[in-house]
Amino acid sequence: MVSAVFHYLGPSLAVLLFVHVGVLGVAWLRIASAAVVFAIWRRPWRLLARMAISQRWVLLGLGAVLAAMNSLFNLAVDRLPLSTVGAIEFLGTVVLAAVGARTRRNLLALALAIGGVAALTDVRLAGQALGFVFAFANCAGFMLYVVLGHRIANTAADGSTSRAGNPMSGIDQLGVAMIVAAVAAMPCGISGAATALGHPVLLLWGIGVGLCSSVIPYVTDQLAMARLPRATFALMLAILPATATGIGLVVLGQVPTAQDLAGIALVVAGVALHQPASAEPAASTSTDQHDASLAASEEQR
Repeated sequence: MVSAVFHYLGPSLAVLLFVHVGVLGVAWLRIASAAVVFAIWRRPWRLLARMAISQRWVLLGLGAVLAAMNSLFNLAVDRLPLSTVGAIEFLGTVVLAAVGARTRRNLLALALAIGGVAALTDVRLAGQALGFVFAFANCAGFMLYVVLGHRIANTAADGSTSRAGNPMSGIDQLGVAMIVAAVAAMPCGISGAATALGHPVLLLWGIGVGLCSSVIPYVTDQLAMARLPRATFALMLAILPATATGIGLVVLGQVPTAQDLAGIALVVAGVALHQPASAEPAASTSTDQHDASLAASEEQR
């Protein structure tokens, strides 16, 4: 829930910043400020010495995805209402959730959520075709973010599946990926951000956008992904269109219609109905079993 709120609070502030700074410039400020925060907070380069080659490729891929996804999202919300972009962004997570839907109850939950997203989307291509291209490209990027983000949340830097030695490993790896993203997005965004770099108020505004949209939500995502199966986490993201609609109203004055409200109700109903399948263990099961076996051995001694 914290992630859902900040996932769109930051971009709504970014939309207001578009008046003064270029769209891709705001995207780079968002990514770069988040990279600086992670660098100071977690010093993620400490992982490099013990990082497996396979995990380095994962972080390079996640960094590229973060750079593209944030840039495409900004280009989309510059042309479309925040609620519409949020609804389209969720469509990819429906596919991820469907992979793990093994019961009639979960399929019904997905059907309700999809119906809510359809009501919220209200696609009108006339005059905004490019905006929808950006929104659906961002949707594809968001799917990759969930897959790769879940991977680092449940895999240590050395490639092992146990993170008992360092429960913050996922956030540390996220810090590496964010630095990669800042470098990848620099060629397209640095010129647009030049205005803010010479203006303290705009620069602080850009840093605030980064904290709200690329630090708080991504950190809380990692904390959730380490505790929830991927399919469950993906369906929980169905709340995103609802929070996008609410924040669009409060911050940007984008008033929802009766159809929007009906869509929100269906999405919330789908989230409430969904239940993790008993055959799909939480990410920490293997670690818990290992701890339990150690405890049993101690009792025998």
